[in-house]
Amino acid sequence: MAVGATPQTGSGTSGKRSTKSSSKTPSSKKKTESASAAKSTGARKSGRAAGKMTSKATAKKRASKKPTAQTIHLTSAFHASEQLRPMAQQLNATRAAAAYAGVQAYARSHPGEGAATAYLALGHAYMLDRRYNEAYSAFQQAKASGKALDDYADYLGAQAALQANRGTDAYALLDHFADRHPDSIFAANAPVLLANAYLQQNNPQGALAALQPLEETPVGGHSDFRYVLGRAYQLAGDAGHAAPIYRSVYAKFPLSYEAGQAKLQLDAMGVPLNATERKIHADQMFNAKRYNDAGQEYHEIARNDSSLSQADRDALAIYAAVCDYKLKRISRRDVERLPETGDDTAAAKLYLLAEISRTENKPEEHAAALDQMVKRFPTSRWLEEALYSGGNMYLLKHDAGQAIRHYSLLVQMFPKSSYAPSAHWRAAWMNYRIRNYGEAAKLMDDQIQRYGEGLEIPTSLYWRGRIFEDVEHNPGQAANYYRVLEKNYINYYYADLARKRMAVLGAQAPTVPPSPVLASVEDREIPELTDDLPENEPHLIKARLLANSALNEYIGPEIQAAPDSAEWGALAEARIYNSYGETTRALQSLKRSKISFFALPMNQVPTLYWQLLFPRPYWNELAANAEKNGLDPYLVASLIRQESEFNAGAVSRANAYGLMQLLPSVGKSIARKEKMRGFSTAQLLNPTINLELGTVNLSEVLARYGGQQEYALAAYNAGDVPVRQWMSSGDYKDIAEFVESIPYTETREYVQAILRNRQIYQQLYGKR
Repeated sequence: MAVGATPQTGSGTSGKRSTKSSSKTPSSKKKTESASAAKSTGARKSGRAAGKMTSKATAKKRASKKPTAQTIHLTSAFHASEQLRPMAQQLNATRAAAAYAGVQAYARSHPGEGAATAYLALGHAYMLDRRYNEAYSAFQQAKASGKALDDYADYLGAQAALQANRGTDAYALLDHFADRHPDSIFAANAPVLLANAYLQQNNPQGALAALQPLEETPVGGHSDFRYVLGRAYQLAGDAGHAAPIYRSVYAKFPLSYEAGQAKLQLDAMGVPLNATERKIHADQMFNAKRYNDAGQEYHEIARNDSSLSQADRDALAIYAAVCDYKLKRISRRDVERLPETGDDTAAAKLYLLAEISRTENKPEEHAAALDQMVKRFPTSRWLEEALYSGGNMYLLKHDAGQAIRHYSLLVQMFPKSSYAPSAHWRAAWMNYRIRNYGEAAKLMDDQIQRYGEGLEIPTSLYWRGRIFEDVEHNPGQAANYYRVLEKNYINYYYADLARKRMAVLGAQAPTVPPSPVLASVEDREIPELTDDLPENEPHLIKARLLANSALNEYIGPEIQAAPDSAEWGALAEARIYNSYGETTRALQSLKRSKISFFALPMNQVPTLYWQLLFPRPYWNELAANAEKNGLDPYLVASLIRQESEFNAGAVSRANAYGLMQLLPSVGKSIARKEKMRGFSTAQLLNPTINLELGTVNLSEVLARYGGQQEYALAAYNAGDVPVRQWMSSGDYKDIAEFVESIPYTETREYVQAILRNRQIYQQLYGKR
């Protein structure tokens, strides 16, 4: 048997921070907002990134849509339960006895829809506490009290009944659910829940009757539907239908819970998956970076399938070794003991040797492994990975020549690689850094023409402009590049730098015909955003009503169920979250909207969007602490926005706490200096204390770098040691060149994002 195609190999080594910061460690290694916004090129054509944007006339027409009996009733229910919202949200967050008692008292004293909303909140809280019988009773009381959210009472009540092993009680709630609630977000999934109720009562024929008519519908392709259908056939004694369904679930939905359950059922039926199927599944787990699961599966395939050839076993051993390497639990000796093969798995072994040589700082052995890969496996994905990783190694070592060689070879051999745009830019930048301006200029123009939709275009436009300005003494063409950058990426970090350069050039920049290269940068059409919401849209009113009962996880799906929600849903969701103090959720919902806000002029976007994107919670305390420590409060707000998104309870995987993501050791040290008695790590989750200690810390970091914000922010993210090394290792012409030369992608984007955020805060609220 052939064990299958080589798995893809994740995203490689990106040159990110690899050591803990001396002052703190960032909360996560996530892409910065500027990077994700650049990918969503937002309005190259009107509304392309954010769904179809409507004109103001259309928005006005939608907003003035007349109420119906349904929307009048929903609005009445919303107003009847408005006072419940803080109590329900507290219950959802704490589920304390006093919170339960408060909502119960509200339900008793507010008959009708007020009571129904309160009972939904109680049922939801009971479900979270796994008190399923009480949840079922609460949902029944909700249904008996009001009708505005009766689909939620039915569906969630059925879920509670199933969890309480009361399948028969779920039947009446789910039978003909879509007929009774045709507009419900649960209509598509109700038959699956009904089928589960039948199966719980050992009635597979009832489950089949519920599911079979829907097999060809969109819901019929979902993993939960397919798995329950397989279980129904299995319990009906029809293994001939059950087995292929389980196999398809395992193959098509490898990351789902149902995939693992399908494998267990196949084993129980005595029809286990074959080695090829399991290998394909393991490859998919590998590609999803679930290396532990993939490695275990590779090992199990080799152990349990006696039909495998030795070549198959050798290949599986190498694939498992790559997983072990990704998990940092393999040594050079382990790799050297791997079998010698003649196919692409040999390239994987060479990749491992190259990576270990890279880690061990053995450039000669690293180069030897790469040379073999280039000669023997010039099209292998493992070579692509090794070249990018090698380029990053030399980038960190400040060996520009070798970094350029690796990046350029990757682009040459793998021009369509997902790494190619980044590798191409890094080769251009390394040429700039060694003052090989002619090659740098050529590569930057090539970047703009070849990768016009890429993340690196604003950067390329700016630095190509700088070459025109500083080296080629062509201020007119430099200004052309700066203008294109400012026009199409108006709120980006580099657009602000471009505006500053144009101010410096002034009258020195004569008008010259723009370079043909700039034609590759398409003008952005500005979408017409409106803050007029369709107040008589039933799904929007229901979403607001859901907030009153703290059914927060359903707010987004309810809004998305509206036919035209792509045009207004992100704002509506953000406003709902913000209305009960969920600043972080409001901010995140707009980030998820795919609207390229940073490419849009501020005056072309309603102010409400910007205020939700750049909020000011805890502002009085923040501003007071900033002033006390000589800080710009907008710099502090921008840092918090990047660090924790204003989530005072955030605790990172690196054990950083609160708004400003302070390590406990840093908090303790500053508390001692500030003579704060009785300090404990838990106090860092108190926004007042976090702001007090965090602003002192930021002030101290700034002082260590003479007030130079770029250095200080880099150190806040990556630590003092690497920043001191970067400062001493380069002859930077200006601070912008230092920032672009930061070798840790996370830190570089972090610095740029905070400085960009501060500019927007200042424009939005006025300079202080």
